[in-house]
Amino acid sequence: MSYLHQQTLINQLREVTGTTDVQLLQQALQVSNGDLAEAVAFLTEKNAKVPQQDETTYYQTSQVASDRYISVGSQADTNVIDLTGDDKDDLQRAIALSLEESNRAFRETGITDEEQAISRVLEASIAENKASLKRTHTEVWSDSPNPHDRKRIDSCPVGLKNVGNTCWFSAVIQSLFNLLEFQRLVLNYSPPARVHDLPRNQKEHRNLPFMQELRNLFSLMVGSKRKYVDPSRAVEILKDAFKSSESQQQDVSEFTHKLLDWLEDAFQMKAEEDREGEKPKNPMVELFYGRFLAVGVLEGKKFENTEMFGQYPLQVNGFKDLHECLEAAMIEGEIESLHSAENSARSGQEHWFTELPPVLTFELSRFEFNQALGRPEKIHNKLEFPSMLYMDRYMDRNREITRIKREEIRRLKEHLTLLQQRLERYLSYGSGPKRFPLADVLQYAMEFASSKPVCTSPVEDIDSSAPPGGPASGPTTAPTAAQQQRVPIHKPFTQSRLPPDLPMHPAPRHITEEELRVLEGCLHRWRSEVENDTRDLQGSITRIHRTIELMYSDKSMMQVPYRLHAVLVHEGQANAGHYWAYIYDPHQRCWMKYNDISVTKSSWEELVRDSFGGYRNASAYCLMYINDKKPFLIEEEFDKETGQILSGMDKLPADLKLYVKEDNELFDKEIEEWDILQARKAQQEKLHPAPPLLPRPLISQQDPEYMEQPSPTNDSKHLQEDTERAISRAAAEQEERSPEALLSAAIKLEYARLLRFAQEDTSPENDYRLQHIIVYFIQNQAPRKILERTLLTQFADRNLAFDERCKSIMNVARAKLDLIKPEEVNMDEYEMWHQDYRNFRETTVFMTTGLELFQKANYVEALMYLIYSYQYNKELLSKGLYRGHDEELLGHYRRECLLKLNEQAAAMFESGEEPDVSTGLGIMNELVVPCIPLLLAHDIEGDLLAVEDMRNRWCSYLGQEMESNLQEKLTDFLPKLLDCSTEIKSFHDPPKLPAYSTLELCERFSRIMSALGRVHADGR
Repeated sequence: MSYLHQQTLINQLREVTGTTDVQLLQQALQVSNGDLAEAVAFLTEKNAKVPQQDETTYYQTSQVASDRYISVGSQADTNVIDLTGDDKDDLQRAIALSLEESNRAFRETGITDEEQAISRVLEASIAENKASLKRTHTEVWSDSPNPHDRKRIDSCPVGLKNVGNTCWFSAVIQSLFNLLEFQRLVLNYSPPARVHDLPRNQKEHRNLPFMQELRNLFSLMVGSKRKYVDPSRAVEILKDAFKSSESQQQDVSEFTHKLLDWLEDAFQMKAEEDREGEKPKNPMVELFYGRFLAVGVLEGKKFENTEMFGQYPLQVNGFKDLHECLEAAMIEGEIESLHSAENSARSGQEHWFTELPPVLTFELSRFEFNQALGRPEKIHNKLEFPSMLYMDRYMDRNREITRIKREEIRRLKEHLTLLQQRLERYLSYGSGPKRFPLADVLQYAMEFASSKPVCTSPVEDIDSSAPPGGPASGPTTAPTAAQQQRVPIHKPFTQSRLPPDLPMHPAPRHITEEELRVLEGCLHRWRSEVENDTRDLQGSITRIHRTIELMYSDKSMMQVPYRLHAVLVHEGQANAGHYWAYIYDPHQRCWMKYNDISVTKSSWEELVRDSFGGYRNASAYCLMYINDKKPFLIEEEFDKETGQILSGMDKLPADLKLYVKEDNELFDKEIEEWDILQARKAQQEKLHPAPPLLPRPLISQQDPEYMEQPSPTNDSKHLQEDTERAISRAAAEQEERSPEALLSAAIKLEYARLLRFAQEDTSPENDYRLQHIIVYFIQNQAPRKILERTLLTQFADRNLAFDERCKSIMNVARAKLDLIKPEEVNMDEYEMWHQDYRNFRETTVFMTTGLELFQKANYVEALMYLIYSYQYNKELLSKGLYRGHDEELLGHYRRECLLKLNEQAAAMFESGEEPDVSTGLGIMNELVVPCIPLLLAHDIEGDLLAVEDMRNRWCSYLGQEMESNLQEKLTDFLPKLLDCSTEIKSFHDPPKLPAYSTLELCERFSRIMSALGRVHADGR
């Protein structure tokens, strides 16, 4: 192994594992014989046994923050069980803890069940991360070996790598980091001086290293040259802080609550040290905590209590918008007695905010336990929320005016209900199961009355007197008793025809002009009255709705504005899902989407679609609002001396500047080593030329229509026949027999033939572009010079027949090609057009092969052909409408192929048999999951619905009874399936293409298109 190659592997190992010991890295390479995956597994296992103490390693951690109703500083100092000794494996020891040991641990150390539940999230993340490092197949989140792909562009926000079930971590951390006041507090935090020695209690032992890791992570997010950073060490530290006996991805909201406790404790220690005889101020408390007054009646006795809150919980089920949720949360029980002087036995309470925090966070409770099914379920109901929220109506100082307005709204809603009931009687008239608008009923009656009257029944004209044998013959006689009995009537087809004057609509039998005039007058008048009544009711309802909407719109109730800062979104079901965040950038004045390593510009429309709920399985679970009258929350800091805005590395204190500088130097060195390695490879390729590696796999033989062939082939023979026919026709029609004249005439005839093909409106199975490059050029409006040179090349083919006439024409054509000056035809443009046609043919081969395999139900092999044909076709269509094939058709079969594979894999999983289960999950992990970002990339409705169907199929298994090993595999797999990132992180190489001649390609293309029919993809 060369020194340069070894250094490259060492750098990659250092980045993946966070290990900085060079000797240990070299040992791992030796043990694994240079296999990077095995070396990573070796280091991971070693690190699990020997805890890393080096805090200068690049990958650092961050934490999430928020709270519910939590009193500040109420936790007593506690001790925790130390499970980090050298003779124990952290993860194995945690899994081995029993419920009895857990209870004993709480009695002895104060570690609560809540903390142990929180640890389930961390254990799942760590276990998934270690397992993923040992996998040999390509994962969708694998890093690119090229460091340039991981390089930050300008000052774009830095993403966070998902190291296994940690997308929730990224969403919360990014939301907090983009609160610039919070960012400043964390970056400038310094531990109390007295704890530079050993921490005096377990709380300090936990919180101070946590704060240091949070500072390190934030500093990298500020000044790193990397596109994204790895929070693995954060999760490791948090895993050590809590121990549990299970590994499940749940209790994420509880985890965020606890993180706010850690931040509060860390800043409280610093505040107590800095105080000078006065009560210490905790910046975390001032930033995230508020107070509300609980006013109520309990068994007839009134009470008032002041309580603190952090993250305020709101129920979603049964409400349509955020204000309805808040109104319901602020009132509990029956509250009439609160407003009366009478002593009542009723109980209830109201909440009134006395102090709102600068950062106001709402936790939307979208999960509930289904007692019948015995499992939690997610609530997908739509819930709207505004970008600007006015909190005046919930403030204690506005208590009286709010109560008056609430009472007025209650009265208006009662009146509204009565009006809506009256309107419903007009719009749904009738007593039967089917009801119609009354105005329409009257209109129908008017139309019936005014229809042409008919005096006979529609069936009376049918001859009912003929006996079964046919029409009666002979004189008419009086009917006998037997004839008067009912007998089967013979009704020939000719007798059953309707009379020509029968109207299209039913009509009254008899109606006089006077009757019709009176009836029409009444119906007209009644219909007008009904329409007027309906309009009046609708107008009244609209006015009441508007009055309710504007009830709090006066200036006095718009003095407490809160602007939406971040929306944390969850997609999936109760037991599994993916998290990401939308965060508003006030400087660019746009919404940004933070989805793990991917950070992209977004829009309010996209946020609404993903966050309100009701559309897909995605919906907001946390809303973060900030006080719009406190701009310091999101304002950049200014240099006190120069007055300039501090940005980038200038924001950081000295110790963090050094930390980020060292990491950036490591990354610069990795880029430099990569560039040297690539330059060396390029030099070796010059000395030892190899076939060029093109982004597309080329068909092994060149396309003979436009590239001269050294010897005859099936393609060249076909093209020669076309050329010779053109020459023969020219010789028959042309009086002058000179080679120059014949060449000119033959080219005109060939061009006229191809022009007809290009202009002909053909069926999908007859694509003349495949038969000749000139047809493709004409349809895509190639320059005339390109067309002329291409036709000359066709007639200059050395493989034309060896009669004297063709030889002489070929020589003239070659001479004309030689005489073309460089300034007359841009050869770069000429090659570009021909390369585009080669790409078109290759795309057609991908498409034809994929559709053939799909027709044979060979979906595994068909998928890659369909995936690449769609992608290459999209590139072609970006240059022009006729550059490629029907995008809807390709999109349909790409989508159908994925759905078929998903169905097959799900059926294998349901079988429960080990070989089938592994095969099914292999299909999903290696084929379906990597393709999902392709379906999500362009917001095509059919593709989005297909992804939703696939995810719903697998999420439906949650909570079903199954063996523990199946449940474990399902839990491991679902986060990958539910990852909403649209970034394509790794993918399979294109499949090899078969070599088709033009005739064979046209025949295959025609055959498969005929089989598919002419129905559009969206109609299938």
